[in-house]
Amino acid sequence: MALAVGILATVTRMDRDRALYPATLIAIAALYGLFGTIDGTPAVILAEVAGMIPFAALALLGIQSTLWIVGFALAGHGVYALLHARIVTDTGVPAWWPVFCLAYDVTAALYLAVLLRRSTVPARFLH
Repeated sequence: MALAVGILATVTRMDRDRALYPATLIAIAALYGLFGTIDGTPAVILAEVAGMIPFAALALLGIQSTLWIVGFALAGHGVYALLHARIVTDTGVPAWWPVFCLAYDVTAALYLAVLLRRSTVPARFLH
């Protein structure tokens, strides 16, 4: 799915906007807030929001400096998804989600890395 989204973004030139992948990272991380809301426990919601903050911060840092940070953060979020159940007990997370999230995030990170490596414009200047 991430490969299809990446190709669609390239074909339609949506990935010419340097905000696409940082916004994607924030949206992906925010899904855990949704799962916390499904769980309904205030402590779980707070834990999920706290887990989102580092990824949102990396997205903001990456958009201001280099998109490589966003790529590494996307891959890191995939690893976070696999470890998530050891960090937060959230009954709102579907059983299939961690593996799906890992696959999506790592594929999106690799696709972004290919774009950045092929670009003749430094990643910090893409816009």
